Amino acid sequence: MERHQHWHAAVTATAVAYPNIALIKYWGKRDEALIIPQTSSLSLTLAVYPTTTTVSLLGEGQSHEILQDGTAMPEAAAAKVARFLDHVGELAGSVRSARVETSNAGPTGAGLASSASGFAALAAAASSAYGLDLSPRELSRLARRGSGSASRSIFGGFAVWNAGTDDLSSYAEPVDDAHIDAAMVLGIVNAGAKSISSREAMRRTVETSPYNAPWVETNPGELALMRDALRRGDFTEVGEISERNALRMHAAMLGAVPPVRYLTAGSMALLDAVAALRRGGLEAYATMDAGPNVKTLCRASEAPAVRDALASAAPGTEFVIAPAGPGVAVTNADAQADAAPGVVR
Repeated sequence: MERHQHWHAAVTATAVAYPNIALIKYWGKRDEALIIPQTSSLSLTLAVYPTTTTVSLLGEGQSHEILQDGTAMPEAAAAKVARFLDHVGELAGSVRSARVETSNAGPTGAGLASSASGFAALAAAASSAYGLDLSPRELSRLARRGSGSASRSIFGGFAVWNAGTDDLSSYAEPVDDAHIDAAMVLGIVNAGAKSISSREAMRRTVETSPYNAPWVETNPGELALMRDALRRGDFTEVGEISERNALRMHAAMLGAVPPVRYLTAGSMALLDAVAALRRGGLEAYATMDAGPNVKTLCRASEAPAVRDALASAAPGTEFVIAPAGPGVAVTNADAQADAAPGVVR
């Protein structure tokens, strides 16, 4: 990370971030430690299920305190957050520990991008609390160190994560020339945590699936087609590219040893229902991530009709309309005026 003056650290900072769903998927890393992806990806940030995170600096020599929804975060997740805080402290030249209080408005670990909103909010709150003056690109790089998809939740609307080859060149940025007004309808097949973490599933796919290499080879071309379709405002092409990209990702997972299979009978029923909507004249396209839940891309004006049609086709499944959402925002930062000046790297 580039050097920055941090004349004023904040004692406490609160940030809110929203999940994003990729239309061109991120799946698999070329560098596990830095979270450098195999391919670039493109997503839509959604105005549902925000994560709110408050970071408060403590004294030196204390352990980090990490709470989720008012109780101690599970050990493995807390360790990941603690490592992230250590990294932020190192960037800031600070040995102070921190207290983290975070809450997700939506399901955690269910393939609904809670890690994206979670680490985007943590990156913004922690960098503010520790006094780092980061540009949006730098904040995206920082968030990436916690969760790759979090790099995209720094930005609202459509965002592209440039894969890059190292820490400096792997960052997200907004897609400013998109000319479609899109929304998603989220079909909550199962709100529980998935059985295989995204990180493990990615590693298994990269190491064992014969379909990983074709996935990597074709994705740059798919991204170029998607960027062009967004620029031209061609919703049909955007949807078609998005749906096939998701299906190809899941095909690569199914080729892993042992197979990674997130999609359930309920997921497949929703895929059939989305295809039936198209045959009936209502344009909708499915996308799926690491979990059984199905997200349906549609025009924002048609989202209520899509939700109602899917609800009729799959009674008992919860459906949530998700408009395009904003980027991360620091909502509160209490400054500490006597923080020592310094630089970070």
